[in-house]
Amino acid sequence: MAQYTRLEVAQAMKETGMIPLFFNSDIELSKKVLKACYDGGARLLEFTARGDFAHEVFGELTKYAIKELPGMIMGVGSVTDAAAASLYMALGANFIVTPVLREDIAIACNRKKVLWSPGCGSLTEIARAEELGCEIVKLFPGDLYGPKFVKGIKGPQPWTSIMPTGGVSPTEENLKGWFDAGVTCVGMGSQLISKEILANKDYVKLEQDVKAALEIIKSVRK
Repeated sequence: MAQYTRLEVAQAMKETGMIPLFFNSDIELSKKVLKACYDGGARLLEFTARGDFAHEVFGELTKYAIKELPGMIMGVGSVTDAAAASLYMALGANFIVTPVLREDIAIACNRKKVLWSPGCGSLTEIARAEELGCEIVKLFPGDLYGPKFVKGIKGPQPWTSIMPTGGVSPTEENLKGWFDAGVTCVGMGSQLISKEILANKDYVKLEQDVKAALEIIKSVRK
């Protein structure tokens, strides 16, 4: 069961401006990545459920977060159907992120008042997601659309909250482009939690990189 309401999750997304994305089948390594993100100032993590037995890893990570990392909001990405969404909510997911807009997932999440963020790529999809109760829409793949698309959406729909994933990197130029266009927050995966960091188990660098990215976001929002 979720530890946080969807409004609390949406507020945390807005306040921090960034969600690290991550998957690894190694539970102990995943815990260290999660702690490094937390120590760097991140307060949300999207566990991208793409591997075998991913739900088992997520369950252990969520227990760890509840016990050791107060205020850390755990969610799951790459969810493709309502059954998977229900499984992860039973394991404590506080938000569900999907690559596409699926109404069955919306219904499953809304029933339990869990925030869900569907991947959308058109104004029609975004409008439908909001009709189904979506608080923050995922723009995916973000690198194919870019900040100009966000700015175009915000013109007729200034109330729309958008989170691009893909095409986001922890540089001032990139982040300023997105936030100037009007995004609410960004999702960042391998550009932040790189293969090199994981291979070298350089959790100190990861903590520093997360902190630096959050500081850039804070500065470009002013």
